[in-house]
This record gives sequence, C-alpha cells and structure tokens, in this order.
Amino acid sequence: MAEPGTSFSQRLPSALVDSLLAGIIAFALFSLLLGFRTVDGVTGLILVPRPKELAIAVGIVMIGRLLLNLFVWNVDYPVTRPFAKLFTSEPFERRDLLVLGGTALIAAILFVAGIVARSAGAQLVAQAVLILVGAGVLRRLVASYFPALPYARIFTLGGIAFAVLFPICAYLLDKAFNLGLPLRYLFDLSILVLTYIMLGWGLNIVVGLAGLLDLGYVAFYAIGAYTFALLATHYDLGFWICLPIAGAAAALWGIILGFPVLRLRGDYLAIVTLAFGEIIRIVLLNWTEVTNGPNGISGIPKPTFFGLPFSPSGENSFSAFFGLKFDPLHSIIFLYYVILVLALTTNLVTLKLRRLPIGRAWEAMREDQIACKSLGINTTITKLSAFAIGAMFGGLAGSFFATRQGFISPESFTFIESAIILAIVVLGGMGSQLGVAIAAIVMVGGFEALRHTAGLQSIFGTGFDPALYRMLLFGVAMVGIMVWRPRGLIGTRTPSIGLDEARPISADLVKEGRA
Repeated sequence: MAEPGTSFSQRLPSALVDSLLAGIIAFALFSLLLGFRTVDGVTGLILVPRPKELAIAVGIVMIGRLLLNLFVWNVDYPVTRPFAKLFTSEPFERRDLLVLGGTALIAAILFVAGIVARSAGAQLVAQAVLILVGAGVLRRLVASYFPALPYARIFTLGGIAFAVLFPICAYLLDKAFNLGLPLRYLFDLSILVLTYIMLGWGLNIVVGLAGLLDLGYVAFYAIGAYTFALLATHYDLGFWICLPIAGAAAALWGIILGFPVLRLRGDYLAIVTLAFGEIIRIVLLNWTEVTNGPNGISGIPKPTFFGLPFSPSGENSFSAFFGLKFDPLHSIIFLYYVILVLALTTNLVTLKLRRLPIGRAWEAMREDQIACKSLGINTTITKLSAFAIGAMFGGLAGSFFATRQGFISPESFTFIESAIILAIVVLGGMGSQLGVAIAAIVMVGGFEALRHTAGLQSIFGTGFDPALYRMLLFGVAMVGIMVWRPRGLIGTRTPSIGLDEARPISADLVKEGRA
C-alpha cells in the first residue's frame, strides 16, 4: 500500500505492485470458482473453462485496488469523501462539488454513449452512479429544508404502509387496467424477503442485542418447520394451532442449547452453535422413521382464513363464502399478510423487550459480560432468555416456511442458510431493526432484481446469473462493510433508556478501534 503524504508519482510504483499482488491473489481464489463450470455431459459432469469471467473478475480487483491506493487510501483528499458527505450533514467544500458534478457529468455521458452504442453494461454502470448521486442530493436538499423531521420514523412508517398496501393495490390495479404484472412472481419474492427479515430480526436478539455469536440458527428454523409438518400430517392439526406449538418447541431447544454453552463466548460459542445446527440436520436426515429422511415430508396443509380454505370448489371455500371468482392469487396474498404480521410481531416484541430490564441486561452483557456479572445481573438467565426468544421466532418462521412450501426436507436447512441470516444481521447493523430489514431487502431481493439483467450479461457473458455467486457477493459485501462501516449499514445506536431523552449515538463514537 502506498505511503501517506507522498506525491502521485511517488505512490504510483507501490500502488502498481500492490495491484499486481491483489490480482495474483484474486486469480488464485477465483480460478476454480469462476474459471470453470460443471456441465452435465453424456459421460457425467465435465468442466468447461470460462476464461472471460475469470479475466473480468481479476481485472476488477486489480483496477479497484489501484484506484483505491491512488485516490482513496493514504491521500490528503480521498475522492470518496464527497459521496460520503451526501449521506451526512457535513458542509460541502468547493472541490467536493466539483467531484460530484464531474462524476454526474461523466455518468450521463456514459449513459448516452451506452444508448448510442447499445451497450447495456455501460447503461447499467451509469444508472447506478446517477441513482447514487441523485439519492444523496435529494437527501441533502430535504434535510436542509426540514432538518428537524424524524426521518428514521418516517422511513419506517412509510415502509410499513407500503408493505401493507402493496399486494392489494397491485392486485386491484392489475385487474382493473389489465396491466399484465407478474403478480405471482412479485408476491413470492416479497414473501421470501419478509421471511428473511423475520429470521434476521430473530437472530438479531441473540447476536445483535445479547452479543452471542450463533452460527446454528437454522436449526431452530428446521425445528419449527418439522414440528408443524409432523403435527399437521400425523394428527391433522391446522396451521394456527401448530404455530404456537412450533414456536414453543424451538424455544425449548434454544434453552437446551443454551445450557451447555453458558461458559463459552466468542469463537468457541460459534463452533458449538455450528455443531448444533449440523447435528439437527443430520438427525433429520437419518431419523427416517419420524422425519422420512432425505425424502422429506410432503402434503403439508395450507393455512385457512378463519376456517375457510382457499380451494377452487366447495361451499365453505374462501371464494364461495365471499362471492368471489376463484383466483390462486388469493391464497398467495393471504400468505403474504401472514408472514407480514409475524414479522411485524417479531419487531414489536423485540422493541418492547429492549426497554424492559431483560433487554437492557442483554445489551449490558453484549458490551462487557464481566462487568455485567459484577453488577449483579444473572447472566445465566440472560443468555437462556436470549437463546429461547430468538429460537422461538426462528421456529415461527420455520412453521410458516413449511406451510408455504408444502414440502420440507433436510436440504432446506443447511449451514448456508445460517450464514445468510447472520450476514444480513451483520451487514444491516447488529442491534438495528431497520438495518436488518434493509439488508434483507438488498441481499435477498437484490439478487432477484439483478437476475437475467442485460447489463450484467453484456459484461460477464450471456446467461450470467448473479444468484449463482450469491455467497461470493455476500463475502465481498462483508469485507466492504468491515472496511468502511464496521457497525453495519445503520451504525447509530439509540439507548434503551435515558434520563431526559434517548438520543441516537453516532457511529463515529461507537465504531471499533484499530490496532
């Protein structure tokens, strides 16, 4: 890395060397991940080389590292400073305005050139830059005219209102004007995003509030799903009866997991919780007499609307009772509202618990467990309650997953799911409910928004699907968050209790120090 306080010509040689080393490391890491693809052949799986994708990835790493060394790291004026100021209240300098204006002008020229040359990749890059600058400028303008508005609350209430009205408005508009919207796809994607938001909020209790690193959260997700599936298929119980039972079963297993790890913390706690998740998966895979092993459980019933099933025929069906024409979207919309209510309940309970003594005990234990114990707080009960309540919400989400899918198997509850949920919590900001929701929308819904994008396919080749590289992109996002925003997307903290007014604490005051 280039030395600080030196001129551009002096920093250039060391920056080139550093960029070359980064390219070599990227080539070693990506050579198998991006350089080859397995394809079904006549004689079995064969490896197909993909030198173009590998060269593009290595080139991005080298150019990015070079630009960071020359214009961002260890320089008197990082070019990223004006873009950061767009989302803060710091005043702009003249050179900040020049950088922002020049960037917007270059992006606009690139966008026009992309239209003329029919280059979807250039248009995609230009659009991303223009959206970033435009959003930041709009935010600064609104904040300058209305500085005292509670923007976080407005954003939260607006998001809830949109979530509540979205399916009904979209459905009615599509039916009224024959818009031809892909409603089934949009509703399914929204249900998936809300499920991960609920899981993120549940894990946020354990990791974000209590400070207990849990890598086996998917185990409670699986326990809730299998509890409902077994009760529904063997004892003919409905979803609404099994839902609290599934949550209670997951909470019980959360307590069972909590007892052996009371004295563990940090990496050792993470290893034990990871092992617990794998043990649950292996038990589900091998206990064929109960779980049906790798074949899974099928025929899981759907929830009803006060006893009215969403079936195409029958006098007691939903459509017949309300005099409506049967539409399969009715059941999808109902499932959407079920997971929305469950997610909002998870959020509301978490916010209420944070203001209770148990919530403040969680946060105290997160900051310093020894000091927490010295103040007389029972850390045993504090840990067990965090595990139990977080596991309960995971079990509720698992019960909904089972009824939504209609089929579950152990392959749905692998370690990758735990890693995704934990990444959502870390990226959003540990302890931040709003940050977790934003991270889930971006990381889960973002991949779907980029799927089959013409701009990405023009850069990486036809048929490129970012969902295939989801874990790689998760890793890149985690590294970026650790470097630029160690506290996550929402880095501020609001104290649970205050003498006069609980004022948010800036991320600059709570960010991790550097050795």
